[in-house]
Amino acid sequence: MPRSLFWSRTDIAGAEHAVLDDGPGFVAHGTQVAVDPIGWTCRYQLTAGADGATRSLEVTAEGAGWSRRVKLERGADGWRVTTAEQGDLDAALRAAGQPPAGLPGADDPDRLYDALDVDLSGSPLFNALPVRRLGLTGATPDLPHTVTVAWVLVPSLEVVAAEQVYTPLGPGRVRFASDGFRAELTLDADGLVLHYPGLAERVDAR
Repeated sequence: MPRSLFWSRTDIAGAEHAVLDDGPGFVAHGTQVAVDPIGWTCRYQLTAGADGATRSLEVTAEGAGWSRRVKLERGADGWRVTTAEQGDLDAALRAAGQPPAGLPGADDPDRLYDALDVDLSGSPLFNALPVRRLGLTGATPDLPHTVTVAWVLVPSLEVVAAEQVYTPLGPGRVRFASDGFRAELTLDADGLVLHYPGLAERVDAR
């Protein structure tokens, strides 16, 4: 049966709802809503194979007067990245006193070649991809695992290669680190985030 998961953001006003089927692979679709740096809604569709590696991710983001889409597909020769854009996100950001956003997509998809996982900024769901692919819920504690991910920034949908480090700390705990940021994540038995300090708290359906 598909699972329905809900996270409440703790850093800003926002939330995420995801529906996932974690059978032979990992298939999920979800929606994020938030008000920072401007009001936006983000929808995604994610597919990972039985080996845990991501096969595709499609993301759309929209707000007042703008919308963007990016699709990532991984093949034997690397990542294919396609984008679409309507309206003017930068105008909305300027009106809110914010700096302009980067362009959607990746300026050089070859930089993503080593990435087996994807990440979506602000989403606790995507931490499950390397955790599950590497079997970190039952891995040797205090042994760090470094991965490269294709990181999709929201709301710009710019895609960059990012190095992340996951260190198991014992049952239900893993330390996440990237570019100077660190957080100790609490996970359920399936490697899905329950608590992400400074970002989100899961609210399970009753």
